[in-house]
Amino acid sequence: MKYGLPILMGFLLLAVLASGIGVVYAKYISRKYFVELQVLLAARDAVDTEWGRLQLEQSTWGTHGRVERLARKKLDMRMPTAAEIVVIAP
Repeated sequence: MKYGLPILMGFLLLAVLASGIGVVYAKYISRKYFVELQVLLAARDAVDTEWGRLQLEQSTWGTHGRVERLARKKLDMRMPTAAEIVVIAP
């Protein structure tokens, strides 16, 4: 029994040290993943902003006024006169 107490105390000291190192390591990993999460969230927000901008741009490119203006200018299209309209009966 003379040597039992110092061995037990040594074991408990090692256990406390190992537990402390484990806590420090877990906190390090937690911070590392938190920073990675923040970077990914910022990237997601940037992509969402870009997506909204592209949707707005797409809706602008497809407006009726723009399509008609391009048809008149580039394709030389115009509204037909009444004499040019032909109605085909079914």
